[in-house]
Amino acid sequence: MKKVYLLLTGVLFLAACGDKTPDANNAGTTANETSNDFGKAETHEAKTVVDENGFIWQTEQFADIKILRYDIPGWDKLTVDQRKLVYFLTQAGLAGRDMMYDQNYRHNLAIRKSLEAIYTSFDGDKDTRGWQAFETYLKRIWFSNGIHHHYASTKLKPEFSRQYMDTLMITTGVSIDEELLTVIFDPSVDGKKVEQDKTKGLVENSAVNFYAPGITTEEAIAYFDSIEVEGDRAPVSYGLNSRLIRNEAGEITEEVYRVGGKYGPALEQVVFWLRQAVEVAENDKQAAALRNLIEYYETGDLRKWDIYNINWVQATEGDIDYINGFVEVYNDPLGHTGSYETIVQIKDFNASERMKTLMENAQYFEQESPIMDAHKKEEVVGITYNVVNVVGEAGDASPSTPIGVNLPNANWIRVKHGSKSVSLGNIVNAYDKAGGSGILEEFSHDQEEVDRAMAHSELAGKLHTAMHEVIGHASGQLEEGVKTPKQTLKEHASTIEEGRADLVALYYLLDPKMVDLGLMESLEVGKAEYDGYIRNGMLTQLRRLEPGADIEEAHMRNRAWVSNWVYEKGEADSVIVKVDREGKTFYDIRDYDKLRMLFGELLREVQRIKSQGDYDAADQLVLGYGVKVNPEVHQEVLDRTEKLGIAPYGGFINPVLQPVKDENGSIIDVEVTYPSDFIEQMLYYSENYSFL
Repeated sequence: MKKVYLLLTGVLFLAACGDKTPDANNAGTTANETSNDFGKAETHEAKTVVDENGFIWQTEQFADIKILRYDIPGWDKLTVDQRKLVYFLTQAGLAGRDMMYDQNYRHNLAIRKSLEAIYTSFDGDKDTRGWQAFETYLKRIWFSNGIHHHYASTKLKPEFSRQYMDTLMITTGVSIDEELLTVIFDPSVDGKKVEQDKTKGLVENSAVNFYAPGITTEEAIAYFDSIEVEGDRAPVSYGLNSRLIRNEAGEITEEVYRVGGKYGPALEQVVFWLRQAVEVAENDKQAAALRNLIEYYETGDLRKWDIYNINWVQATEGDIDYINGFVEVYNDPLGHTGSYETIVQIKDFNASERMKTLMENAQYFEQESPIMDAHKKEEVVGITYNVVNVVGEAGDASPSTPIGVNLPNANWIRVKHGSKSVSLGNIVNAYDKAGGSGILEEFSHDQEEVDRAMAHSELAGKLHTAMHEVIGHASGQLEEGVKTPKQTLKEHASTIEEGRADLVALYYLLDPKMVDLGLMESLEVGKAEYDGYIRNGMLTQLRRLEPGADIEEAHMRNRAWVSNWVYEKGEADSVIVKVDREGKTFYDIRDYDKLRMLFGELLREVQRIKSQGDYDAADQLVLGYGVKVNPEVHQEVLDRTEKLGIAPYGGFINPVLQPVKDENGSIIDVEVTYPSDFIEQMLYYSENYSFL
């Protein structure tokens, strides 16, 4: 639960925005509308962004998505063995790609493969509305690793009819099972990937493939309660690498992800490439970590996963690093099972050196935190923070990627052995290169706010990411005897943790100590982040929701409950003032110092909630401030942003690493190319990395 995402705002900062998501309440066009499928499609200019050197940062835009590219600074400075290591690690990541599709939904792979077969076989008219809608639907599936929206969790709507699908099947000779067609076109079938409303059944109403159909929320909770060891100071991450199923005797049991078990064929390929990576590891610690990761995949033993994470945290000396595993639990409504992801990265030494100051002063930030003394760590250990340049991603990290990650997630490992935090520097740079200023100018209260953002939001965003990851997630401790947050806070654990890390960052971004440490020239940087955070939490992120929808995603919820809480608590003192001007809503921060104190007050309470495992308080905070949306303000935001034509979500085409071989077939070097065709890359991945 340690990711930070950069949303496309036009200016580089963590305050996010969004756009309208597909209408999950409607199926495809009805029979009497199908003539539109065969009419000529409208032509649109490709929304590309190219810099002065000819590098294409944005290749296209469709639905609510921008497709971007990133470069790899520092590649030429690597040794041959380092380039080979990066190649083997990226191949290991891609080998597991299909696992993410299947984890997201049990029918995803069958649907994707069927639609890809139609796409590659069709030789009819591709200038029709129907074909363009079919192509867009397939691209959205690729982008989301399945048929549910990657962020909103609602099922993607095909904007073509069932009759047109029948025509495509007849034309291409590709047959699709009736059950799959019903899944595609019937909005009532598995309409939401992750259910957050406990009254609807967290497991029962979630399409995510972590629980076999028929298993109830109560049964799943009871199972995990039955296997957890009371008082274990080093608990394994129960359920992290498994799917709950019902055996022949009707008992709940685990189907473990391992070689020879669930996802065995894909994990065999992952292990194949990891073994080659071991041979060119930069040092013994890195090699030891890789060996333990291999053993974990071969056995499925979660104790091996813990050993791997301890090795991985301690392997800090190389230039190459990576994330590989079933890691984040956002997609599990109960917060147990991790989604497969991989990120391979090269250290950016110059940028990392600037942020070294944060690591060196972690103890200061812990001691001066406004949280209760009992909830402060006596000693903050093992924090490692680096700015890195991504070389390749797969699974839950691709095409949509975070900009910052802090791992491992196991609290006892973080306390005893430390953690690693990374900011994905070239990803942040690519977002910046492809951005504009439309959203900022539309929703800023005045020109002063715009000017402040233009001058400081880039640094403010980077510092927020760093503080969120390095200090925020590493701070605080549980009270003696309190179980893990996923056990105590349940469905609210993720949003509480992300909000807690945000509050740490926000509180310190207006601390003069940040200026004293040389991390920023003035507190105007912190004010820029305050402006952006409130603007986003109260307004711009609502672009991501359909009218009438609640806020579901954990990060969106935390930005909402933080912003709404401080707005309400500061209303009497006019800390933040709502301004209505010419039918438009703005939020104007009138007292930044008092706002900082409110952030600190909320941080103290949220840390107490986590440290004491206070579910009722978490429930009141999240549901009271982070879920419901004012429908009038929401519609206003949708109307104001629609005219800007800026896609709210961005994802990436990965660079291609191509091995150079000698006459004996041995790899003697690795070259990088930068493809610019999203469809081409997705089809290439499906052709070469489909192991399930």
